[in-house]
Formats: sequence, structure tokens, C-alpha cells
Amino acid sequence: MEVGMLELLAEPMGYEFMRVATATSIIVAVTCSILSSFVVLRGWALLGDAISHSVLPGIAIALALDIPYIVGALLAGVGSSALIGLVESRARIRNDTAIGVVMTGAFATGLILLSWMRPAVDVFHVLFGNPIGVSPNDMYISAAIGALVLLTVAVLLKEIVAYTFDPIFSKVIGIPTTLLHYVLMILLSLAIVSALNTVGIILVITLLVTPGATAQLISRNITQMIGASILIAVSSAIVGLYLSYYLSISSGGAIAGVATAIFFGVLVTKTLMRRLREKNR
Repeated sequence: MEVGMLELLAEPMGYEFMRVATATSIIVAVTCSILSSFVVLRGWALLGDAISHSVLPGIAIALALDIPYIVGALLAGVGSSALIGLVESRARIRNDTAIGVVMTGAFATGLILLSWMRPAVDVFHVLFGNPIGVSPNDMYISAAIGALVLLTVAVLLKEIVAYTFDPIFSKVIGIPTTLLHYVLMILLSLAIVSALNTVGIILVITLLVTPGATAQLISRNITQMIGASILIAVSSAIVGLYLSYYLSISSGGAIAGVATAIFFGVLVTKTLMRRLREKNR
């Protein structure tokens, strides 16, 4: 039985594409999960979803101009964040309404551009990811992005934590909150770009929200939350890839599905434990 289990774990790693896919997925999981805690605590789930959808026209334009898609995606992601703020302030509408308008408009524009230009790229993989098809070059790009995100968060951790919990107080004590806001938007855009090949535009929000949401259920402070978020995201990536390999299902969907299953598993377990404690009092 033990030998059989070891064989099941070892077999996929005998293929180079699975080793590259696993390494890339772990890198992306760590990158997204570190930001996930701040996304959840700031209530930016919808904003993260909007940015992920808004990178599509940037990717389409970059492919048409034959420039790195990362450049187009990054500019589109940061631009959409600025546009949301502009629409909210000028049109005097709620933030979630502005996000909805910009998100759907940008995503629709991206689909129109891709269908019109018909670039040599599989739109399904852009939308839903395909880590099995990731090349070593894609892995290096994800690693570089991940390193940049980790370094930036490490350098600005105190400021980011203060801004996350109390942006007004942070501004009072001299933290440049507007600049910090856009730094976080850039980091979110970079994380989304790094995840395009793994879970795609549609499902990347899972890695940006679900690990942090799950970690919040079991953590007492921000340090524990970040650590738990990383562990949950990495576990989701590895288990999802194995399920994809053995069940021949969508890799991105499997990773997102495992992350969601872990969230509900933790939620149900915590609820049952709380009820048992109340019953035994």
C-alpha cells in the first residue's frame, strides 16, 4: 500500500512538463497567497477580480504589437485601478458599481480585440490557465515576478500592514497612502500576470482571495495569516495538479477547486467545533 502511494506521487514527477508545472504553480501560489491576506483584510476581493479581468485588453494589444504580454497586462491592470478611482470620484457612484462598470467593459474589450485580431494564442488557456503547458521560460518569468513581489512586501511590510488595518491613521502618521495604494495595485497586477499560465484570468481571483479567507478563519494575527495562506495555496496547487494528471481534468480548475474545498472544509470544521464547545459548557 505504501509503495503504491509512493509510486502515485512519484510517477508524475518523472515527466519534465509536470516538474515545470509543479514548480511554476508553487511559485504562483506563494506570490498570490502573500497578497491574499491583504486583499481579504482590505475587502479588495471585487477589486482583485476587476484587475484580473481588465488585463485581457492589455494582453490582446501587446500580442498585436508583438511586445511581451506582461507589459500590456501590467499597464492594463494598473490603468484599470486608476480608472475605477476616477469613475468613482467623477460620477459619484459607489466603489462596487465603478468596479463592475470598468471590469465588464475592459473584459468585453479584450474579448473583442482577441476575436478580431485572432492572435496565435489559445484564448481558453488565457482565461482558465494551463500549467501543464508552461515552458521553462514562463517559469523563470513567474519566479522573477514572485521575487519582486516578495521583496517589495518584505521592505514595505510595516507600512502595508498599517495601511491595511487603518488607512486614515496611516495617513496621519505620515505614510504616503496614495502611493502605497498604487504600489499594491502594481503588485496585484504582477501577481495576476504571473498566474495567467497557471489558473488564467477567470480563476486567478481564487488564489488572491481564498487562501487569505481560509487563513483568516484559523489565524490570530497577520503573521499567522500570511503563513497559513501560503501553506493553503501551495497545498492547493500541488493537490490540484495531481488531480489534473490522474483524472484528466482542467489544471487551473482543479487548483481553484481544491482551494475552495479547503475553505469550506475549514469553515465547516470550525463551526462544528464551536457548537461542540458551546454544547459542553
